[in-house]
Amino acid sequence: MKLDGRRESSNVEDRRGMSTGTKVGVGGIGGIIIAGLLTLLMGGNIGDVLQQAGGTILNGGGYQTETGQREFTQEEQELATFASQIEASTEDVWTKIFRENNLGEYKYPTLVLYTDYVSTACGQGSAAVGPFYCSGDQKLYLDLSFFTTMQQQLGIKGNDFAYAYVVAHEVGHHVETLLGIIDVAHQKMASYGQSSARANAVSVQLELLADFFAGVWGHYENQQYNSLEVGDYEAAIDCATKIGDDYLQKRGQGYANPESFTHGTSEQRKAAFKQGFESGNINYASTYIQKIKSL
Repeated sequence: MKLDGRRESSNVEDRRGMSTGTKVGVGGIGGIIIAGLLTLLMGGNIGDVLQQAGGTILNGGGYQTETGQREFTQEEQELATFASQIEASTEDVWTKIFRENNLGEYKYPTLVLYTDYVSTACGQGSAAVGPFYCSGDQKLYLDLSFFTTMQQQLGIKGNDFAYAYVVAHEVGHHVETLLGIIDVAHQKMASYGQSSARANAVSVQLELLADFFAGVWGHYENQQYNSLEVGDYEAAIDCATKIGDDYLQKRGQGYANPESFTHGTSEQRKAAFKQGFESGNINYASTYIQKIKSL
């Protein structure tokens, strides 16, 4: 993916090298991570994750303490720059889409880079659950080591566009927030009971919508900058395949349990991203939104 000379976002909080203490203990989150399935909850709302795990929601009640500055490797700095450039690209693309489709003002989310643990308005976040978005503070949280995890744990190609898809998916949740659909979905999930089959079905559609939005972003990113190189699109599709619920569950426990799916199958995730990327048509989002409302 060609990004040379591209601007970086000014909406980035670099909390790397900080540790996060908690005023209230948060337990259970490690218990829901099956070995080898570190990305099962990728893209989820961290508040939902903590509720499913039986943890305590802090509602911003955590605190941060500095552990001292450390020097970052060149690779770490390059990844931070990359993430900031992708954040900037999503700002440009979604501002244009919102304006052209009379969707109101596109308000930028904040990208938070952190190490290991982080306090959010939705609760205590952990790198173990992968990148996530918190609608409570409209920030997306990313531990850059996740990109290494993608390669080592799941065999996902170390490709910039595959990494960008991960960031764009989280921004997709922010778009859902601005459109009001994420609140509708979370209310439904809460009423059905966390981790129930009906709540999971809503979650799947919410995640597929974020995949679709990530594809829409990729469509316009490439259209405007001609940034994709040979193999980039295929790498993103490979990534979508390897973060499907069925793929992850089979890899981690040998079988898949459809009622427990929260993000969609490999085929569903590929199809949603592909639809957004190939069409660039934001109106197709209505299909996912109607499913969420009808569940």
